Amino acid sequence: MDTTNPILFGSDPEEGIVAVEKVAAAGGGDAMRVFVRDGGNVTTHDEPFHPFIFATATALDGCPVACEQVALEGEGPLNTVATFTDWKSCCKASKWLSKETGYSQSQPGAPFLCPSDPVQQYLMRSGKTHFLGMQADDVSRMQVDIECITTPGYDFCNADRPGDEIVAIAMSDLTGWVEVLPGTEMDEATILKRFVEIVQERDPDVIEGHNIFNFDLPYIAARAAYREVPLTLGRDGSEPDARPSRMSIGERTLSYTRFNSFGRHVVDTLFLVHAYDVTHRSLSGFGLKEVAIHFGVAAEDRTYVEGSKISALYHDDPASLMRYVHDDVVETREISKLLSQSSFVQAQALPYSYQNICVRGTATKVDALMIREYLRRGHALPHPDAPRQFAGGYTDVFKTGVIEDVHHCDIRSLYPSLMLTRELAPKSDSCGVFLQLLRTLRDFRLEAKAKMQAATDDRERAGYDALQTTFKILINSFYGYLGFGQARFSDFDAAESVTAGGRELLQQMIDWLNAHEAEPIEIDTDGIYFVPPASCLDEKGGGKHLETFRADFAASLPEGIDIEFDGEYRSMYSYKMKNYALLAHDGEVTIKGAALKSRGIEPFQREFVRQMLRLRLEGRERELPALRTEFERALKQREWPIDKLAKREMLQESPKAYAAKIGRGARSRGAAYELALKADRDYRAGDYVAYYITGEKKSVSAYAAAKRVSEWDPANRDENVAYYLAKLQALCKKFEVPETAEEQGELF
Repeated sequence: MDTTNPILFGSDPEEGIVAVEKVAAAGGGDAMRVFVRDGGNVTTHDEPFHPFIFATATALDGCPVACEQVALEGEGPLNTVATFTDWKSCCKASKWLSKETGYSQSQPGAPFLCPSDPVQQYLMRSGKTHFLGMQADDVSRMQVDIECITTPGYDFCNADRPGDEIVAIAMSDLTGWVEVLPGTEMDEATILKRFVEIVQERDPDVIEGHNIFNFDLPYIAARAAYREVPLTLGRDGSEPDARPSRMSIGERTLSYTRFNSFGRHVVDTLFLVHAYDVTHRSLSGFGLKEVAIHFGVAAEDRTYVEGSKISALYHDDPASLMRYVHDDVVETREISKLLSQSSFVQAQALPYSYQNICVRGTATKVDALMIREYLRRGHALPHPDAPRQFAGGYTDVFKTGVIEDVHHCDIRSLYPSLMLTRELAPKSDSCGVFLQLLRTLRDFRLEAKAKMQAATDDRERAGYDALQTTFKILINSFYGYLGFGQARFSDFDAAESVTAGGRELLQQMIDWLNAHEAEPIEIDTDGIYFVPPASCLDEKGGGKHLETFRADFAASLPEGIDIEFDGEYRSMYSYKMKNYALLAHDGEVTIKGAALKSRGIEPFQREFVRQMLRLRLEGRERELPALRTEFERALKQREWPIDKLAKREMLQESPKAYAAKIGRGARSRGAAYELALKADRDYRAGDYVAYYITGEKKSVSAYAAAKRVSEWDPANRDENVAYYLAKLQALCKKFEVPETAEEQGELF
């Protein structure tokens, strides 16, 4: 890959940069310490750092902080760049500007812009990026996983309870090395000390874990503080700092505790999984075990342990628990190898730290590329466009139920293709950077995709696949950037023109399919599920007919618009918009949409939906009444373990804070909180409560009838059969699952 193109990869070609951190300069002020990896060695050198603020020509008049101001070319209102001696002065000036002008810099019309991350500022101005000249495996990445025991009577471990100790820390890296620090041989303090020593000895560039931000690192930090063990994980011997943060992935917003370790990046593979699922919508869950099975990286002989059984297993069979944590960290490593490639490639282009790339939205990334290039050219910046509503993409469902012989076609980068062919770009982009970036990314993607298809080596092929996928993600974010209210070059008229063009094109495609005896089922922004004409499904030459049909369909599209036929399925269950299930010819079932795989229902309901969908997809509808009867019988006979009926919820606030809100009518009652208040134990925010519903009537208030799973007595079962039967019956009504075979015949 040619990384000399400055518009995409920055203007400075320095290779091997694995981290950048702000430090105090020897002669006063600030500097940037640049960490460079050359094989197994990491060296550092300090570079000058002069932070900056974009502003209007007069905004800084009277500023109490000394700065050097340079006029920028062009007609944009932010036509001055002010340079400061150090980061503290820059931040002071930014606060002064906000107070004097009455604007925060994120508000439309603000007369200044100050990127709030010193590393981002340095990378923007210097033109440097991370990992140039490196392959993904050249970056030293250490995976971490911990296991903890829980004080008897509680449902989940809590680091603030003295007895809830860490009893194992497992680590691994890309060399194949794995080490488990076992509580059977070390006390907790020794485990923590040795963990710190290993991090310093092996000196990773990246520390990774699955849910590492919201579990492993906060737990390690809390226990280290309790044991008075200095958690000196930074490359300068410093302890990590932590702060609350949030990230948005598609329509999802995730709250987490961000940890920063000097000279290293901390990456949560859980976030990489969410990013993958936003694009593919194919995961049934985001837990490590589910994800490992989905990607085929779970070993056949891997050890599985239910979370509620960890404490007992540690006391009864600690060797099995050590195998379990060993397998966990290995699966984390394999998931990282699959999903971190995209972020690695982005780090070679974007003026962000690798850690920030993994948590920043795609529109923000386009913004950084645009601003970096304008800064390089010494050109003034515009104000963002005024936000407004506009019509979105074309989505529709034409047929519901079970449909056989379903195909899927996808317009390759529909919106980017329309932007390039029709030259739809922000009107404020006077330098024409937007389309230059988009065209460059498209060309790089086509080149990477061609090399991927020609590659004969698996490692080489995987590398090119990561490249083309990364470029695809960035390319597809350019439309979203136009309609992103905080984007510096947003343009809502252009965004509206893009979606209008997309709707027009897709309607033409639907009309063509109907005119050629195909049957559209569902359309979603840039893809169509359809049944080809009967002639294409004829066993005596269907391949030839199908090939001709596809060629004619592709030829009907305007120049510059390419279609890809990327899926053939034995059957599809179309439920409603964006909610469907697909049965592949190899028997794999893919379920998409919250209505079909809600995580807010009990486990037995999710299992019922999975089995119900498979029966329908396989044409075995007559077995549905038997499935219903089987589940009803299991409930009535109390055959299932209580975990199959239970819900597990995390307390987002302390029971005391919850009670105060209830007292003033500020929230409704919740089962988990009510149980925590009644318990003779000190529940805290962050604790999990697993509960089920007791009683005999189907209509009960969950908060009044809930009981903790830890109090369940298998010898005297008291789960509310009527309540759970009613839930099952509501599910059957929703999906039209009859009680008898006769009713089944009437429906189908």
